[in-house]
Amino acid sequence: MSKKSVISIKNLNKIYASKESSNAHALNNLNLEVKEGEIFGLLGPNGAGKTTFINILAGTVLKTSGEVNVWGFDLDKNPRQVRASIGIVPQEVNLDPFFSPRKLLELQAGLYGIKKNDRITNTILKLVSLDKQANSYARSLSGGMKRRLLMAKALVHQPPIIFLDEPTAGVDVELRKNLWENVQLLNKQGVTIILTTHYLQEAEEMCDRIGILNHGNMVALDSTKNLLNRIQTKRITFKTNKKVDIKDDALESLKIISNSENEICISYEKNKINIEKLIYIIKKNNVQINDIFTDDGDLEDVFLHLTKN
Repeated sequence: MSKKSVISIKNLNKIYASKESSNAHALNNLNLEVKEGEIFGLLGPNGAGKTTFINILAGTVLKTSGEVNVWGFDLDKNPRQVRASIGIVPQEVNLDPFFSPRKLLELQAGLYGIKKNDRITNTILKLVSLDKQANSYARSLSGGMKRRLLMAKALVHQPPIIFLDEPTAGVDVELRKNLWENVQLLNKQGVTIILTTHYLQEAEEMCDRIGILNHGNMVALDSTKNLLNRIQTKRITFKTNKKVDIKDDALESLKIISNSENEICISYEKNKINIEKLIYIIKKNNVQINDIFTDDGDLEDVFLHLTKN
């Protein structure tokens, strides 16, 4: 059974008017469907339009044109229901230092108009492992706890969709693991997760599908597995007895990454270059190859390949 789309974006545009230059296209005819229950990664360099996209859904930025449908609600007709369907975990830790986690969540629930009897403050505190710190001042919490408290705030109104904006930026490895366990736990409970991240390894491990934005354009949208298969680039390093005289145009798709006295590092596309041919080109200058290291592409290569201007 195919899962339903919980977010459907058609031809979404955001243009910021600018006096100095021509108008800036933050989002350019964006089309996107996110399915219920998936972990979807939205990647892109700084300024690619990721935050603009989240802010449009959050109602803090107005779109220029296009259709946005969230959980069955049209953003133009039902902006409040759209906002109620999503929880946003921001990048910046913005918490009142003199409130306890419990107080903050209760306050947030009040802002959403949730009746006292319908609040699930304790459940949420347990979920993000802050039940022991429920009554401590926020200022006394560690960085990791503060991050989890932001996640808790986004869950107060029990939205079916959660946006995580760079959730582990500037966070140590231990904490990152902890946050991921929290995210996977939420996802197991049926929450659809959309995350923006700079850590490509994170996206590779966590996301079912990935969209890559660049200058407001969606330059790739596919399952993580397919994206990794799509990149044909291999990297190879030869240890040699002397400097190799070789140019980028020696073979199609060949790129010389570095070339020093006893080592040359090359990238190439495996469907265009036969490794034997490569070895032949290197050896034909009476160069002796002492060792070879190869490295298959990862998401970082896909990313660089697609966001090169």
